Amino acid sequence: MTNERTSRQEAIEAGDRLLADHESDDPFAAAFKATRMPMLITDPRQPDNPIIFSNSAFSRLTGYSREELIGQNCRFLQGPETDPQTISDIRSAISAEEDISVDILNYRKDGSSFWNALFISPVRDKAGKVIFFFASQLDFTNVKSREAELARARHFAEEAVAERTQELTKALKAQTLLVHEVDHRVKNNLLTIASITKLQARMSNDDVVRKTLRSVLNRVEALSTVQRKMFTADDVTRFDVADFANELVIDLVGALKRSDIRFTSDLHPVQVPAVKAAPLALIVNELVGDAVRRGLADGGGEIHLEVRRLNGHFLIRVADTVSPVSVDPEDAAFGQIMLDTCARQVGAKVERTVEGHRTDVRVTLMVGEKME
Repeated sequence: MTNERTSRQEAIEAGDRLLADHESDDPFAAAFKATRMPMLITDPRQPDNPIIFSNSAFSRLTGYSREELIGQNCRFLQGPETDPQTISDIRSAISAEEDISVDILNYRKDGSSFWNALFISPVRDKAGKVIFFFASQLDFTNVKSREAELARARHFAEEAVAERTQELTKALKAQTLLVHEVDHRVKNNLLTIASITKLQARMSNDDVVRKTLRSVLNRVEALSTVQRKMFTADDVTRFDVADFANELVIDLVGALKRSDIRFTSDLHPVQVPAVKAAPLALIVNELVGDAVRRGLADGGGEIHLEVRRLNGHFLIRVADTVSPVSVDPEDAAFGQIMLDTCARQVGAKVERTVEGHRTDVRVTLMVGEKME
């Protein structure tokens, strides 16, 4: 008890000496006492670096009177949930006589906790020796509470997002399976229709019927090519017109088995929504089929395919040079109806130029957000 009284008395006397060094009207002393920011001063030259002075704001913050604070080491404000690492950081800074700024959980006299934004700085004499430590505090419990609330809200939001993502992933997986199942069925149906049409054409003795069925078969196979192209691509929602058109023309020209046909192309990738795939595929099919009917299948010739963007438009161009032959009026009329119908469906403009044996057909569509 004697040692405790002696230590406390030494702390009181040190505080008194500190005040005695400042006159009553000293702005520093007046500001220290009157400020609403909790502050205290400790004396590292005494055992256990005790508090030798504290202001009224510190007493209001902690619930301890000045008499209860003087002579105490600041550790008495620590409690069961105070972070040990923070305590260690404070001790290290004081031992090294360095500034430190930390957030620490402290406890009041009534046992309630508060978050303390603590700043400690050494005070040196003219010789550079540390004679005091000055500490200021700021109660930011409300801020910490809001941070905790935000953290909880963020946690709940992350859980909700994770749950929703899982649901969407399952839905996407189910949709993907459905899309592939639909693709499989559509391909099977198209193959079945093609097989039936081909068989009927072989069995028919009527040249007109056979010719009509082959015409139908040609268009079904064009749609089958579209279907295969779309569902082997990485993105089933997009369709590359240039890639499809190139394959279609090669297949049609190759099926003629004529060495006197010269095929050239100028192709650039143009992606369109999948919903536009079928009508655009049939447009290319009708343009090439028209060239075949007008003489490509009989006397050979040249055929050129172009797909590109041009002056804000999406262009499909088929140009051919063939020696003209007699064309079945019904076939030509039906092909024109197919071309016009598909063009209207996608909002395309068809321009045909004929100069001698050369025919040049240009199909243009506006390139916009909907087409892109």
